[in-house]
Amino acid sequence: MSENLLEQLELWHEEDEIQEIVDAIEEIDPEERDYVLNSHLGRALNNLGRYEEALELFEEIAEEGEEDPLWHFRVGFCHYYLKQYDEAIREFEIADKLDPEDEDTLEFLALSRRKAAKKKSTVKKPVQKFDFSNFWDDSEYALDTYVSEPPSDELIASVEEELVFKLPAFYTSMMKLHNGGIPHNTRIPLEQEDLEISGFLGIGRDKSQSLCGAAGSRVRIEEGGYPEIGVVICDTPAAEHEVVMLDYRSSGNDGEPEVVHVDKDNNYKITKLANNFEAFIRGLVSAEN
Repeated sequence: MSENLLEQLELWHEEDEIQEIVDAIEEIDPEERDYVLNSHLGRALNNLGRYEEALELFEEIAEEGEEDPLWHFRVGFCHYYLKQYDEAIREFEIADKLDPEDEDTLEFLALSRRKAAKKKSTVKKPVQKFDFSNFWDDSEYALDTYVSEPPSDELIASVEEELVFKLPAFYTSMMKLHNGGIPHNTRIPLEQEDLEISGFLGIGRDKSQSLCGAAGSRVRIEEGGYPEIGVVICDTPAAEHEVVMLDYRSSGNDGEPEVVHVDKDNNYKITKLANNFEAFIRGLVSAEN
């Protein structure tokens, strides 16, 4: 293997010409590729998102890579993006022992541990199915202001991409049945003063009172100066002074968010309302109670 080829491979890597690396190495007979070339190929496959192919290749050179921290890091990288977090933790821990304090290894080790913990915490016992048959108050105002056609999977993905947050599964399922609106039960019991909501923003852009509408989540956060911790999901009677949001600070952008109230007039005080969106829905009571 020539030094010129190695220099070219590194240059392509720096210039993000990853497919050039794959093409050049795959032109060489597999029997003639050494550990270094296969390592370059595996890294390139990882960078192209071809994690299963990369993992298969790294397993072929496992004996040579046993004492190489980069081999363990790249194998851990495969497992991480295949959502095999326990395996990723194992490899990143070995890489850290072989090359202590490497910043990339420590970062991915921490990420893998968080993902593994979150994955285990989201394994829940089945809950009673929620009955939405008498949930919505379909007044003319509610239908005109809030309610849109049920969202397609493509629209949900588009809205999530625009918001940069993954919406809770219970919320998307709820919106597929009835996309936005005013519930019969609008009060949230709190220890001090109860909170009232006016309506739920649906998934879409056509209604102003929808997640990506003219008065949607991003608009409210930016115009009101609210903390960028998630997604505004509810209107309240004091809309200019407070919001109800999905809070992703502890879960990450693709995790299960808490539901919080943010009080603009009280220095943007954040009050937790529920551990998750489903618990928030189940906790709503009639304003007349």
